[in-house]
Amino acid sequence: MSNVFHRSPRQQLPTVVEGRGIELVDSTGKRYLDASGGAAVSCLGHSHPEVVRAIQQQLDHIAYAHTSFFTNEPAEQLATTLAQAAPGDLNHVFFVSSGSEAIEASLKLARQYFVERGETQRKHFIARRQSYHGNTLGALAIGGNAGRRQPFLPLLVAAHHVSPCYGYREQGAQEDDAHYAQRLAAELEAKILELGPETVAAFVAETVVGATAGALAPVGDYLKRIRAVCDRYGVLLILDEVMSGMGRTGHLFACDEDGVAPDIIAIAKGLGAGYQPIGAMIASTRIYDTIVGGSGFFQHGHTYVAHVAACAGALAVQRVIQEEHLLDNVKERGEQLRQLLREKFSDHPHVGDVRGRGLFVGVEFVQDRSSKAAFDPRLKVYAQLKASGMRHGLLTYPSGGTVDGVRGDHVLLAPPFICTETDIEVIGERFLKAVQAVLPRV
Repeated sequence: MSNVFHRSPRQQLPTVVEGRGIELVDSTGKRYLDASGGAAVSCLGHSHPEVVRAIQQQLDHIAYAHTSFFTNEPAEQLATTLAQAAPGDLNHVFFVSSGSEAIEASLKLARQYFVERGETQRKHFIARRQSYHGNTLGALAIGGNAGRRQPFLPLLVAAHHVSPCYGYREQGAQEDDAHYAQRLAAELEAKILELGPETVAAFVAETVVGATAGALAPVGDYLKRIRAVCDRYGVLLILDEVMSGMGRTGHLFACDEDGVAPDIIAIAKGLGAGYQPIGAMIASTRIYDTIVGGSGFFQHGHTYVAHVAACAGALAVQRVIQEEHLLDNVKERGEQLRQLLREKFSDHPHVGDVRGRGLFVGVEFVQDRSSKAAFDPRLKVYAQLKASGMRHGLLTYPSGGTVDGVRGDHVLLAPPFICTETDIEVIGERFLKAVQAVLPRV
């Protein structure tokens, strides 16, 4: 019996013992092709020598020093690297240990920013249905997945939600991208006016929705219209790129593809590629200067903020991505993967949609393709697909509740940036077999 409190204590998990490139090996010797990077984390695959070396070399000097006493060189260099690449005037980086922590920091900074400006009435946060922003209470409160929120509702602060940008299900049959994007922007504006513009602090959105809806990319100029609404009422725009950022879409920051710069952005996962726990919040110069010129103190922090070994590893990850031109590979292999899946499932009655950007690909499964009706949630089709994938030596990242937090099934594919054309073909073949074992063609 294990003494580890696993997420699913009734489930017997294999024990991983080795990782090389895009493969993981368990204690029985079975090999798995990691087609999801865990949860879109391992963007350089496993055991990349340059990253491992950077962490080892850092540990030879100093492993930890609390940031209330010292800064450290890896953190300074990594912050400069990120600030130089970030859109707009996102120039000030606050390092944490996870995506949930990055979102918590973003929410607290947004609130403190307005407090220091004397706008203490700005307390409301607006997010979207079917969003996911983390599992801490603050992040869960603004998250829009009903199933994840339900058990903890009495503990959650009030938050407000508008419609997601979910073209497959919610865009009208006769509605073009421009009109759909405008309708969603108008909905956000109406919510701000309903609450009172002077009371709204920020709108929070994933640039590309990840875990809860399966790689939902913004339609048309949606983000530009959202940015304009926020600017009209002095509302901050916080973009969550914990899963979609750091190169996953083929751009270091996913919002670059949309030509939009937020006021605050949250990143994690691909930032450190899983070699050490790390995340970050990046704030605009305007927000940073308000804190510096006011109290001079951000009322937030964690023990492992700007952890020196984690920053050293993340810095090496970012250097590898740049030196090996991996963003180009992400775009090429991502297009290959989506095209391959669309071909393989072109007539499959239970594959409703193949979508995404770069190596961030979602496949939504339906009971009926024409009506888009979801499977009975009790079937847990997503869990069956995950188990089938593992039997076929393929690791994917499925989830249920795609449609409304209860109904709907999808699988997220997020292979490492280093994957080859042949790797993508193997992923497609194994994924087809895994799906056929659960949902055979009629």
